[in-house]
Amino acid sequence: MRLVIARCSVDYVGRLTAHLPMAPRLILMKADGSVSIHADDRAFKPLNWMNPPCKVREETIDGVLTWSVVHGKTGEKLVLTIEEVMHDSSHELGVDPGLRKDGVEAHLQELLAEHITTLGDGWTLVRREYMTAIGPVDILCRDHLGGAVAVEIKRRGDIDGVEQLTRYLELLNRDPRLAPVKGIFAAQEIKPQARVLAADRGIDCVTLDYDGLRGIEPENPTLF
Repeated sequence: MRLVIARCSVDYVGRLTAHLPMAPRLILMKADGSVSIHADDRAFKPLNWMNPPCKVREETIDGVLTWSVVHGKTGEKLVLTIEEVMHDSSHELGVDPGLRKDGVEAHLQELLAEHITTLGDGWTLVRREYMTAIGPVDILCRDHLGGAVAVEIKRRGDIDGVEQLTRYLELLNRDPRLAPVKGIFAAQEIKPQARVLAADRGIDCVTLDYDGLRGIEPENPTLF
């Protein structure tokens, strides 16, 4: 991974145009070929980014250092005009072991992936732990119409989980192979505030029956 702290401006040219004026920023260039530009706020959410695969070309024109980041499939481009480099280092991080979820949450993901038609007839699994530039979304699947759906799974669903899924959806919807991507927030228990926020973001909520997914009958069955 290469970390660069530089005073720079950033211009995005693609399906739309966007401009970040000159300011100090952190530029992350990962081994997977992704490039992201960060400010000293917004937690880990980048100001702009380019998903892999992309190529970076560095050149100096009239004494000004310019980096052109071009996406290999879509032709989208980020142009970084660099006024001053304050830090530039590279580090080998090796293979990451990945996020280890607690037992119930990990098992919920496994069970829902195995029984993906719980979400609807004709639904199919694409894969578990579908990687994005900011981490893996729990499940990526397709509905009965073939549309892509990202599923985030929690034991207890709160606002933070909805925000997490929102960030994944922003990234996934930049991929022309997947877009448009819908979202489902799934949990054993979902707080009312999380449901309100999810509805506002256009995200569906699904309450998961852990025992039901495991095929365990309730101890006290009811008629209704």
